[in-house]
Formats: sequence, structure tokens, C-alpha cells
Amino acid sequence: MKYAFFMMPLHLPTENPALAFQRDIDLINLADDLGYDEFFIGEHHSAGWETIASPEMVLAKASASAATIKLGTAVTSLPFHHPFNVAERFVLLDHLTRGRAILGVGPCGLPTDIQTYNIPPGDLNAMMQESTDIIVKLLESEDPIDYEGRYWTLREMGLQLRSYQRPRLKLATASVGSERSLDFAAKYEMLIFSLAGGGPPNAIPLADIWGRVEQAAQKHGTTMTRDDWRIVTYVHLADTREQAWADVEENIVRDVHQYFYTINTPMGWLTTPDQDPSDLTAQEIVDKRRWIIGTPDDAIDAIQALIDETGGFGGLMISTHEWVAQQKINYSLELFARYVMPHFRGHSADLRRAWERTKSDRTDGRIPRPGGMPDDMPSVHDHQSNTFVRR
Repeated sequence: MKYAFFMMPLHLPTENPALAFQRDIDLINLADDLGYDEFFIGEHHSAGWETIASPEMVLAKASASAATIKLGTAVTSLPFHHPFNVAERFVLLDHLTRGRAILGVGPCGLPTDIQTYNIPPGDLNAMMQESTDIIVKLLESEDPIDYEGRYWTLREMGLQLRSYQRPRLKLATASVGSERSLDFAAKYEMLIFSLAGGGPPNAIPLADIWGRVEQAAQKHGTTMTRDDWRIVTYVHLADTREQAWADVEENIVRDVHQYFYTINTPMGWLTTPDQDPSDLTAQEIVDKRRWIIGTPDDAIDAIQALIDETGGFGGLMISTHEWVAQQKINYSLELFARYVMPHFRGHSADLRRAWERTKSDRTDGRIPRPGGMPDDMPSVHDHQSNTFVRR
């Protein structure tokens, strides 16, 4: 299983943006150091909280020090850009990162960005579809292409340099469980990001999503693999469940009530249609979204439940928030890397088995005492001589 991040980012509008950007880059480097696999950043242009307008610039800077982690967008809002420019920019990022770039695409999910660009909401999805078709043709074609579309027309346009990854760099998209988004992903063999808590009331249930993806792939003659499916949730870990909740509870409510209620409406967060938005609690938010707040063991149980429900997926994507001090964020990520990641990758299973065998061998008297020491003689290991010596 792979482990990824989704960063909007989300920063309070009252703070120094330069310092916030540096924390974002530091987080990418920490993720790289801890062995996480992928890091995705969103594109936003308005409202004052989600502050990265050009995620590929941040990813390019981070790639100079983050040596192995794959770097992508979640997502590039295609209606706001000419598709030729998008293709060129991500080809460049792919070469700068030696093949670690992933182009996440979408129509735009921030209402204030749609307002800023003054694009009719009904056109967004069609623009994304057309732009993606052009980008893929540019990435795959050795020669210039012509394209006559509803939104863009290309005449003899071709990339002077194609992506470092061949035949082309990987694409990705987010889905709230609609048939249309899964069909779109399957058409271009994309990575798929699905919410752990599901989407709107008419969304395809999480357990049924992969079956629909395979049906769409069969229709398009493409190949999809569960390795390319990411389940998105939020994770905060501490030494105890009580501590983890104490860390995040207050600011979960702050951001949902202040920011998300403002840019959208409360309806997507409420547990019942007639609930008073001011009454929504952190516990209700976490339960509905299937966020993971607790200990590493709680995270293991929650992820295993998702695996059992879905039949398996390729990776967990952790959304980033600044609900706690940076030191606690870093400690949570370290706990996850130390105990949760090796559990699902199988890296700690051999060690656990070896320890169980050792305990059994000691109980059964199969471990010899070195140097003929009696069983009741206390001993300590001398690391320099690699022998046991008496205390």
C-alpha cells in the first residue's frame, strides 16, 4: 500500500503567507524522509485560506530536497488554463523531478475561484474533459496536432519536449462517487482519489466504486488497477486517543464552522437535513467523514475496515490541516510511519514473528546460556566484545 498526502493547503488568513509556504515545503521534505510515497497540492486563487495558486512551482522547489517522493497536483483546475500550457508545465516538472510528476486534473471545486474566473458552472466539466483530451494527445503524439473543440482550437501545436515518463506521465483525478467522474478516470487510466466518507447522497457507495471503474475501463478498452486507487481521509495520531482528540477537536469545529460553511453551505456537513449548523460537533464531523483520530492501533483498525469494505485499494491519502501545532503534526506523521505503514507493507511482520519465536524458545529452554553461566545469573551484553559479561 502507498501513502500519500493531499494538501489544499489550508492556512489562516491572519498569518504570514511566506512562513506558511515554508511549512508546506518542510512538510513535503518530512514526508519524504519518513518514507511516504506521494504528495499532492491543490490549486486555488481566492477566499484567503487556500493560498497556493501554482502548485507545480511549490512542488518544483520541494523536489530539490525531497529526493524520492512523487509530486502531483490535486488538482489543477483545467478550465482556468490553456491545455498546451498545462502540458508544457508538467512535462518540465516531470523532467525536473526525473519522472516523479503526476498531473491531477479537475474542473475546480472552490466556488470563489469559479466566481473569480467568471466561468458558467455548467461549462466546467465539459471544459475539463476537452482540456484533458488535448493534453493527452499532446503528451502522446510525436508530431504537432490539430484539435477543433468547443473551448480550444489547436493548429499544428506540438510539444518540443515530451514527459520524462514514457509513454507519458501519469494523470489523476478526484471523484465524489459519480458515474461520470469514474468513467473519466477509466478513459485515461488515471489515479483515482475517493473520499473515505463517501460523497453526496446520490454517490456510488465506496464498496461499489471499483466495480464501476472496471465496467468503465472495459467500455473504453483501457486497463485499471486497484493500485491506482487512493482513499482520502484525515489522520491525527497521538500516544493516547484522549490526547489525539484534545489536540484537534476545537479547531476542527473552527475551520468547518468558519471556512467551509462560508465557501459552500453547511448542508454537506450536517448529519441530518434539519440539524442546526451551529450544533454540529467535531465528533459528528469525524464520524461522517471517517477521519481517523486516535492511536496507531486505531489507524490500523480503521484502514483495515476500509480494505474489508472495498475489497482493497492501492493507497491511503491523508489530507493536511493545521489544527494542532506543527510539532504535533510531525509527531503524528512519525507515529503513522513507524507503526501503521510497516503493518500494511509487511515490514514489521517478520520482526514480530522473530520476537514471538524468541519468547517461545526462552520459555521452552531452547536458548543456551553463553559461557556456561547458570540460568539464574544476571547478565548484560558487552557490545564491544560481542559477549555476555556478569554484572
